[in-house]
Amino acid sequence: MYTDLFNEFLNSNDTLQIYRDENLIFASEKERLLPLMEYLDDQERGEGTVVILDKVMGNAAALLSVKANCREVYSPLGSELAVKTLEKYNIEYHLTEIVPYIIRDDGKGMCPMEKLSIGKGPEEFYREMKLRIEAKK
Repeated sequence: MYTDLFNEFLNSNDTLQIYRDENLIFASEKERLLPLMEYLDDQERGEGTVVILDKVMGNAAALLSVKANCREVYSPLGSELAVKTLEKYNIEYHLTEIVPYIIRDDGKGMCPMEKLSIGKGPEEFYREMKLRIEAKK
């Protein structure tokens, strides 16, 4: 159902798009987890589930997707850790490429957010992210 929207998303500058009933309710060009955190903090989420299109679906994004009441995700890149989380919470996923884990921007090791997310539940990870964002203000 969202295949055409996903193809459009891949050709856009957006890093995240969130849909409810095929209506775009949130989009952002910001990097990393900031768009998902903004959505969780600022949006009137209303009732019902959402579909998330994200440029990178690591475990950190998967945990935040659970918190966002997501039922389905699309991404060109996902991690095995994210797949386990998505399956645990019965979220359907469409990942073009699945890698063992998301790597750091410099290519040397695991992404810090992927590492931070290991062993955490959605609410615990969200609270940790809130603390980190507040500390940077």
